[in-house]
Amino acid sequence: MKNAILRTAANVRAITGVECDEAWVAVPDGGEPVLYTDFRYIPMVHRVAPGLKVRDVKRMKSDLVRMWGGKGASSRRIGFEKAISVAEFEKLKKILPRAKFEDVTRDLAKRRAVKTPAEIERMRAAVRLNDEIWRDASRRFKAGMTEREMAGVIRSMMFERGEGEAFSTIVCVGANAAECHHVPDDTAWDGKSPVLVDMGVKLDGYCSDMTRNLLPKRPSPMYRKIYALVLEANLAAIAAVKPGVSGKALDKVARDVIAKGGFGKCFGHSLGHGVGLEVHEAPNASKKSDWILKPGMFVTIEPGIYLEGNLGVRIEDLVLVTETGCEVLTKSAK
Repeated sequence: MKNAILRTAANVRAITGVECDEAWVAVPDGGEPVLYTDFRYIPMVHRVAPGLKVRDVKRMKSDLVRMWGGKGASSRRIGFEKAISVAEFEKLKKILPRAKFEDVTRDLAKRRAVKTPAEIERMRAAVRLNDEIWRDASRRFKAGMTEREMAGVIRSMMFERGEGEAFSTIVCVGANAAECHHVPDDTAWDGKSPVLVDMGVKLDGYCSDMTRNLLPKRPSPMYRKIYALVLEANLAAIAAVKPGVSGKALDKVARDVIAKGGFGKCFGHSLGHGVGLEVHEAPNASKKSDWILKPGMFVTIEPGIYLEGNLGVRIEDLVLVTETGCEVLTKSAK
């Protein structure tokens, strides 16, 4: 990587191996990265990454001026992430007023999208644990429990067995599933209505993501129809995953199945997204995606149909792009 200064926790971890949200990382062209943080975190960095150069953040200004503010400063390009705050960007411009800052967010996303063999194994472990937690948690669900209580069962297991939630667990009883990102509330489950659960555990810094549905014992004809259609779209998209396929083309596979079934307008979100150190990262599979799938990439396959006031169904699996197609890591029954 050329000259760059990084701030977001996921990119800090990707470059240094250190998980610290109070850090900056300076990456000089052709040199080793330097992590800047305050005294509270320096001992942790020494323990976790003994070979990494770490300095007190109070020294960052003088170091950056010495590194990039001297000869050739007016033509020097410094990479930064567009996700940093305006205040942080203004701080960088004040330290290096003559430098030319350029957004390297896409470049960083490309670097992180294709996982190393070690990262792939960490992802496998996170997905396996997610499957186990879903199996055990769903067995504890009882009639009369609220959405919030069911989410709490899942959440507690994630902290007991892993590193907590990769994102806030979604539990939707009945018609609440028509809200794609419903916040669990006091709606009680009668033991008969369908339940949609979107969940992901974090393990060793890496995320998982899965959506499953507890099916009613006597599903209505409409629910049966919608579930079958979403499952068909899910399986069709999985079958289409392979190197060289664009995110746009993959999204279209699932969207065409649902549109043909007469519910195209009820599938309002994208088909999927990458997963890794963050639960949403590159590549993505949407109507406008220009990402091309490569071996080593992870992507979710999560078509859904949502009928406001009635029902909602989403089925989500996490797949790994291989040399010849894909491997479905999510094993929970559909």
